[in-house]
Amino acid sequence: MHGRQAPLRRDERAARRAAAQRLAVGDDRPPRPRSRVGSPASMAGPSVVALGGGHGLAASLSALRHVTDRLTGVVTVADDGGSSGRLRRELGVLPPGDLRMALSALCDDGEWGRLWRDVLQHRFASAGALHQHAMGNLLIVTLWELLGDTVEGLDWVGRLLGARGRVLPMAAVPLDIEATVRGADPADPAGVVTVRGQVAVATTPGDVVALRLVPEQPPACPEALDAIMEADWVVLGPGSWFTSVLPHLLVPELSAALHETRARRCVTMNLATQAGETEGFSSEAHLEVLAAHAPELRIDAVLADPSSVEDPGTLSDVAGTLGARLLMRQVSLGDGTPRHDPLRLAAAYRDVFDAVLGDV
Repeated sequence: MHGRQAPLRRDERAARRAAAQRLAVGDDRPPRPRSRVGSPASMAGPSVVALGGGHGLAASLSALRHVTDRLTGVVTVADDGGSSGRLRRELGVLPPGDLRMALSALCDDGEWGRLWRDVLQHRFASAGALHQHAMGNLLIVTLWELLGDTVEGLDWVGRLLGARGRVLPMAAVPLDIEATVRGADPADPAGVVTVRGQVAVATTPGDVVALRLVPEQPPACPEALDAIMEADWVVLGPGSWFTSVLPHLLVPELSAALHETRARRCVTMNLATQAGETEGFSSEAHLEVLAAHAPELRIDAVLADPSSVEDPGTLSDVAGTLGARLLMRQVSLGDGTPRHDPLRLAAAYRDVFDAVLGDV
């Protein structure tokens, strides 16, 4: 491919895998400082798959890593803005930004993991082509080009970070999000237009009335399908509802796995609505939109912060129509910003898992 380094030969890739295995079990790997929450080897917990993208998925992974080390993040691959969008357009790769954020959320708690997390998150400031590129995006794409394998490249970054868990793309090809939007033009509140692109949909001033992916039937990541089918719990949300959460339900193979898995399913509600995308939505409206996109999907638990729920009774009723039990827990930082506290959210997930299992 013009301008791109050729992937490694099969024998070279095999050598790289062998080296990775030696790093995973041998004395030559970088030291992993002791974590303040205990070593992964001593942690017991369910097998959990968390789905989403961006800051929302990073929040759930930052919490779940305190609950279990049997953890997989499955990430949307529709980002078309910023550094990710530029790399996607220039190189034809999956947008790496949300994958980078998910990996950073799983980093080891010690000095080694925190340093490499900061390296991944570092953005260049310049007057040239590197301006606002995230270092982690460049590293991930470099590994993809060297190895010729998306999942293997992400696994290598996970090893570098000492990640507690694995990060996978939801689809094997880059996607576009396309929405039918009503009232995008304030002068024509009843008018309907088509909006294409994750950034455009996330910032639309109108109401999203239908959502699609382009291509319509993208191939799912096989490893993500396996993780969902083998999981004890699947967690959807928090995150941008139309551009990070619901797209997982629009990949046919992924949606089928979410319906067929024996795993229990938890929906984590957002702490605030998102300007443009879900502005004016009630908590129960989020669940109703989810149900409209996957009417046969049974939910076992809905987790919400009391400060973000207008009418707990109505939300409980709507959750019940999906088969779910509503659990209200404070999971925000409590500083007035709509941000999750990782330890509070971790405790809430433990309560969710224990409460639903206690009902069996």
